[in-house]
Amino acid sequence: MKMQAKGRQWPDLQGEMLDRGRDDAKWRDGRTAVYVFNAGEDIAEVQRQAYTAYMSENGLGPAAFPSLAQMEKEVVAMGLGLLHGPDGAVGAMTSGGTDSITMAIKAARDYARAERATDAQANIVLPRSAHLAFDKACHLMDIEVRRVPLRDDGSFQADVPAMALACDRDTIMMVGSAPNFPHGIIDPIEALSAHAVASNIWLHVDACVGGYFAPFARINGVPVPAFDFELPGVSSISADLHKYGYAAKGASTVLFRSDALYQHMPFDMAQWSGAPMKTPTLAGTRPGGAISSAWAVMNYLGVEGYCRLQVQVCETREKVARRVTELGFEVLGDPILGLIAFRHPEQHAYAIYGELYRRGWFTSVTKEPPSLHLMLSPKHADFIDEYLEDLALCLAAVASGKASPVKTSSLRYS
Repeated sequence: MKMQAKGRQWPDLQGEMLDRGRDDAKWRDGRTAVYVFNAGEDIAEVQRQAYTAYMSENGLGPAAFPSLAQMEKEVVAMGLGLLHGPDGAVGAMTSGGTDSITMAIKAARDYARAERATDAQANIVLPRSAHLAFDKACHLMDIEVRRVPLRDDGSFQADVPAMALACDRDTIMMVGSAPNFPHGIIDPIEALSAHAVASNIWLHVDACVGGYFAPFARINGVPVPAFDFELPGVSSISADLHKYGYAAKGASTVLFRSDALYQHMPFDMAQWSGAPMKTPTLAGTRPGGAISSAWAVMNYLGVEGYCRLQVQVCETREKVARRVTELGFEVLGDPILGLIAFRHPEQHAYAIYGELYRRGWFTSVTKEPPSLHLMLSPKHADFIDEYLEDLALCLAAVASGKASPVKTSSLRYS
């Protein structure tokens, strides 16, 4: 496509844009359980208005936009308050989970270099279920990734003794998830913390999914195990605001136990022709709207609002667990937050997924083992009965041999 010589009128462009979205996933109708976190139209309106109020401002310039700097400071403070940040704990907002994870690894690498004064090949040790963002970051920084198989007891949790054996003097980070994405299971972070303390290894907790969900679940009586800074071995945490924080994309937080650890994260450069510049995260430009939206949504909901939404999500997950069990599926592990994965002992999950996809459901799958996967939002409470009815029909179609072949392109998420 070449740029047109003359511009077009906005109503014409707007109509074409909306028409192009005709075949997109129908997340507003509750038929999508990945990518989008739908908490209701009132929160969506707060997102929109707060984002557009600062959409042209740039968080890269705190001196020019002290309003954004203050909002980011308050967002980080609220996150640290929820995750038991000790006195002196600090952090920053990033563009998403991958950004947060990348910056935590960068900080751990530079911390190790400063403390150990070694140029040896660094490595990180993580469970098989940890997010692939760790591999992406390590590829960028030439760090070895040591993925360790999960426990073989059906818990789908990290195998802490095996991870401990995989560590050596060049290990700069261990990783645990709270919860992991493939199965929705919280790793034994307390045991990882104990090893991190004993071995003086940086422990990062990937709470991108659970960081702004698990604290409210605990308030509501869900038996959430210790996973955050209340454990002495946890050095850093990633927690996404645009997931269960219900902020506009892209917004995440990366949090550190102390400023001494955090100081290894920013990039500070003065040896060039322009003005000295210090950037706290990977990106230079930082969209002001992502910061203002996160601040607005967190203040709009408060603890009461987040607790209310958490109940909706967990009640929906429990309904799914009961019904899929009745249909003969096996729920993987013991999920207690907003994610759930389940498989059938006789019918292939991907064939069932294909039938659901043809009925307009855009969800996710897990590869190990092949399973159906849901990341639930509050709005799914209004549509979950319809999903479960279609799931039963799709299972029957696959069992009878009447299902259509699966398009593998629908199983990939980029």
